[in-house]
Amino acid sequence: MSRPSPPRAARGEGYTLDLGTHGGALSHTSEASQASRPRVNLLRVTSPDGSSPLKALPGGEDRDRASPLGPAEAARLAKALEANVARALRGKQDVIELSLAALAASGHLLLEDVPGVGKTTLAHALARSLDLSFSRIQFTSDLLPGDITGVSVFDQRTGQFVFKPGPLFAHLVLADEINRTTPRTQSCLLEAMAEGQVSVDGGARVLPSPFLVLATQNPHEHAGTYPLPESQLDRFLLRLPLGYPAPDVERELLLGGGTQDELQELRPVASAHEVRRLQLGVEQVKVAGEVADYVLALVAATRSSPLLSLGVSPRGALSLLRVAQARALLRGRGYVEPDDVKELCVPCLAHRVVLAGRAAPAGELARQAAERVIRDLAEQVPAPE
Repeated sequence: MSRPSPPRAARGEGYTLDLGTHGGALSHTSEASQASRPRVNLLRVTSPDGSSPLKALPGGEDRDRASPLGPAEAARLAKALEANVARALRGKQDVIELSLAALAASGHLLLEDVPGVGKTTLAHALARSLDLSFSRIQFTSDLLPGDITGVSVFDQRTGQFVFKPGPLFAHLVLADEINRTTPRTQSCLLEAMAEGQVSVDGGARVLPSPFLVLATQNPHEHAGTYPLPESQLDRFLLRLPLGYPAPDVERELLLGGGTQDELQELRPVASAHEVRRLQLGVEQVKVAGEVADYVLALVAATRSSPLLSLGVSPRGALSLLRVAQARALLRGRGYVEPDDVKELCVPCLAHRVVLAGRAAPAGELARQAAERVIRDLAEQVPAPE
C-alpha cells in the first residue's frame, strides 16, 4: 500500500514559521515531538496578516518579481545594514561587511572562534536587521537528521501523514558547534547548503529564499567532535574568525552592561525581498578578463604549492569571484577590481586547502598556517594593473 502524499500543514498545526516581523519562529504542537528536540532553541514571531507560514516560506513569487539592485542602491542598503548590526556587534565592521557579502553572494558562513566573542549576536543582529526568519540549532552527538529537517507524522484525525518542518526551514539558520554532531547529520545540512532543499520521505522540500547558514565551531576543542570533511568545508563561502574585541570596545561593553538591550531594540532596515534583489544585483556585476585570469592564477598557485597537499577546487575559484562581485556591489561599484579578489583570498580560500606533511598542525594552528600560505601566495601572484 502506498503512503498518502503529505499535505501542506495548516496554520496553527505542527511547526509554524511566520515572516511578518524580525526574528524567526518555530513551535510544535506535539508534546512527544517536543521531547525529542530539546536542543533546538528557537525564537517565536507571528505573521500580522495571519497568512499560512509554510506557503510563504520558499519565496518563489519574490524571485519571479524581483529586479536587481544597482550599485548606488546596494551601497545605501549596505551602509544602513552595517550601521544597524554594528549597534549590537561593536568594533567588528570588517566581519559585518563580509557577512553581508556572503549573504549577497548567496553563500554560507563558518565562524571559527572561541565561545563568547559574538558569533550568536552576529546571527541575531543580521536576522533582525533584515527582517528574516531565524532559528538556532545546538548541535550535539545524538542529534538526528529528522531533528533539523522535520518529519512526517501520522494525523489520526485526517488519516494522513502531515509534514512537520524542522528548524532548517528559516531564512537564517545558526548551526551552533556544527562539529559536535555526527557525519550523518552533517551531510543532511550539506544538502540544504548546496541545493537549498532537504530530502524527506523520498521527496524534496524547498527551503526559504534567501537562505543563509551561519555555522560556528571552536578550533581549540577536539574531544567529542567530528571534524568537517573537505566536501562540507568547501560549501562555506567564507570562514571568519571574530577575535576578541579591542580594549576600548570591551571596556565600553563592561560599563554598558553588554549588548542585549541594543540587540532587542534593533529594527529591520531591509526585507527578504530586498535581499533577493541584492543577490540578483551581484549577478550583474561585471568581471574583466584580466580579473578572471588573476583568480585562475591564484587558484593554480595553491594547486602547485609544495606546502599544500590539496589546492583550491573550481568551486573555490567560482566562490572567490562571486564574493568579490558581492563586495564590489556593496561598495557601490558595478565591476570587480583586483584588490577585491586579493583581499578576499584568505577568508574565501584558506579553509579549502589541506596542508602538506604528516606533521601538519591541527585546530587553530592549522587555520593560521593555511591563512599564512594563502596570504603569501597572494603576494607572489602579480595582480593586473
